[in-house]
Amino acid sequence: MTIEVGQEAPDFELQNQFGTPVRLSSFRGEKKRRARVLPEGVHARCTGELCEIRDESSVFENDDTVVFGISCDTTAALKVFAEKENYEFAC
Repeated sequence: MTIEVGQEAPDFELQNQFGTPVRLSSFRGEKKRRARVLPEGVHARCTGELCEIRDESSVFENDDTVVFGISCDTTAALKVFAEKENYEFAC
């Protein structure tokens, strides 16, 4: 499925790094959503991009935006990864 810039994403539900379900539609009408799809979360390029998002988090907070990192890694691996890199957003 291809989604164009500005096109609304289809609804989905995934577990975050803590095993808690997160549904995209639960934020509709409340916050802007920014998702970053990661082929592998624990990878130098993805880590660099996520660290940039982490370091610029005030930009998203002021813009009332929630950030998601989406990866095919296991929740256990993502939890270790998020703790190591001090990510406060859902992976």
